[in-house]
Amino acid sequence: MQATDTPATTPDPARRRWPPTRRTTAILAVVAAALVALVLLWDWNWFKGPVERVVQARTGRAFEIAGNLDVDLGRITTVTADGLRLGNADWSKQPDMATARQLVLQVETWPLLIGRVRLPELRLSQPDVRIETNPDGGPGNWDFGFDSDGDGSALQLRRLWIDAGRLRFDDAASRTAIDVELASREPRKADAAPPITLKGGGHWAGNDFTLEGTTESPLELQDSERPYRLDLRARAGATRAHARGTLLDPFRLRDFDLQFELAGRNLADLYPLVGLALPDSPPYAVDGRLTRDADTWHYDGFGGQIGQSDLSGSAAVTTGRERPLFKAELVSKRLDFDDLAGFLGGTPDAEGEALDPRLAEQAAKQAATGKVLPSTPYDLAKLRAMDADVRLRAQRINAPKLPIDDMDAHLLLDAGLARLQPLNFGVAGGDIRADIRMDARSDTITTRLKADVRRIELSQLFPDAELTKDAAGRFAGSFNLVGTGNSVAAMLATADGDVAVGMGRGRISNLLVELAGIDIYEAVKYLIGKDRQVPVRCAFADFGVKRGVMESRALAFDTTDTLIVGEGRVDLREETLDLELRPRPKDRSILALRSPLHIGGTFADPSFRPDMARLGLRGAVALALGSIAPPAALLATLELGPGEDSDCGGAYAR
Repeated sequence: MQATDTPATTPDPARRRWPPTRRTTAILAVVAAALVALVLLWDWNWFKGPVERVVQARTGRAFEIAGNLDVDLGRITTVTADGLRLGNADWSKQPDMATARQLVLQVETWPLLIGRVRLPELRLSQPDVRIETNPDGGPGNWDFGFDSDGDGSALQLRRLWIDAGRLRFDDAASRTAIDVELASREPRKADAAPPITLKGGGHWAGNDFTLEGTTESPLELQDSERPYRLDLRARAGATRAHARGTLLDPFRLRDFDLQFELAGRNLADLYPLVGLALPDSPPYAVDGRLTRDADTWHYDGFGGQIGQSDLSGSAAVTTGRERPLFKAELVSKRLDFDDLAGFLGGTPDAEGEALDPRLAEQAAKQAATGKVLPSTPYDLAKLRAMDADVRLRAQRINAPKLPIDDMDAHLLLDAGLARLQPLNFGVAGGDIRADIRMDARSDTITTRLKADVRRIELSQLFPDAELTKDAAGRFAGSFNLVGTGNSVAAMLATADGDVAVGMGRGRISNLLVELAGIDIYEAVKYLIGKDRQVPVRCAFADFGVKRGVMESRALAFDTTDTLIVGEGRVDLREETLDLELRPRPKDRSILALRSPLHIGGTFADPSFRPDMARLGLRGAVALALGSIAPPAALLATLELGPGEDSDCGGAYAR
């Protein structure tokens, strides 16, 4: 008999698990309620200690959550912490690098399961952050020594919001301390990081200043290779700066691409701020592109005004040397000559603008002396503080009292030795070519001046004078002076050397000649009739200079109508004139006074009068009216006429 197996009945697993029995449902409900109660009633402050230890291990700094710690779980979990404090670097004198009244941090929960930290938003209430450079030259307190974490994709913070924050930056080595209030503002685009507004000030290179403006979110600082945009305005005294554009690695000031506007009352005010030893100037405003290449700061394509002059060009400052090097190529289409007064130690004319009070006081003192030559000493420390290579070309010069047309100046400054090579002026159709050397390497400056005068047109020398507008003739000459002193006045007061100028053949108004001879009849005749031109045979003045006193060696003006010879002195120390001119009309006139003329007074108030005591006296002075001879040193420079010699070929005697 064969046995037959009967299959056993197996329960269906699905039917066994679901739907749950009433007992299972009750158990699940109790567990869920317990979890909710745990979340709601759990004291998250238990985690403060572990969190503090993790941060301290990671940063090497003390970290404390002094207030409450709370967590709101969800798809986006919110962590709130009160009373935060992060310790400073061990070399800092300040115990805290950062504090905050409250931190609110949003975290996406599910990405945590795959090792990614997504932070939709971080809010900081009343944060106070202190950034410091290391006085020993090591890393700043912001450097925690973190190793690179690759591309940083494991941690992403999308939005940072700062409420009533404070940021301080201290660099003791450069005497710089910045303290600003900052706060986030809503961005123009909804998905953009909120920019920061800031306002404050402090000390820059030991000078008080204020600062305000906007910058991108500090989150952009995470990538040191990404340009960081800003728009900031600063003021230090009367000096104002406006920077807008981008920079890389702001803490190290590594690279710039900024449009930089600079304005103030006096360029000399930049010396204590940035170390540029520039001369006194009237109010100025320039705007250009500021960049940095290693140790060289470039200011390219700038343009603006200094006083009544326009100025454009490029400049660069190289640091990291024994002395900074300032290089510039400058161009002015219209230069007001008064704006150059600061180069000579004088006071620029502000033309109604707010002149630097120090310069206004300096001008008042100069005016009170009754003298013309600038007496303000050069600052020896500034002359030795930097090196320079500066070229200035002025295409047109506004100088109402001087017939100057243009200028080309090249300044070289090396450790207190200043050279103007060349200093060229276009003057009255000709030019003056000068070479000036100022040695400020000792306590008293030694100055050497060599200048040549070429082809200056007599008619253009006094462009507004009716009596010379139709004159003809060209002046030439030379200056060779050496002086010591720390101001222009002191240099000339001690000067030794030679000064000589002269003119070859030409013509001039007969009225002017007759007035010089005080020939009343002839002067009246030409005043009521038509003036005529008189040929000039030659004119010259030759002075020897010793200890600031110019003594005439030869002085004459010879025409076909009149011979004028003279003698005397010019005192550069006292700024006085004492010259006598003796006119001798060559025609016969019953009203020719033939009186010596005296030029006296001061540089500021010269006088021109006849010597009435000698009126009509021909005295013991005998003149050879036929011919006179200019000094040999001038013969090579005078234009005597094409293919002809000057009539001044003989000699004159007293």
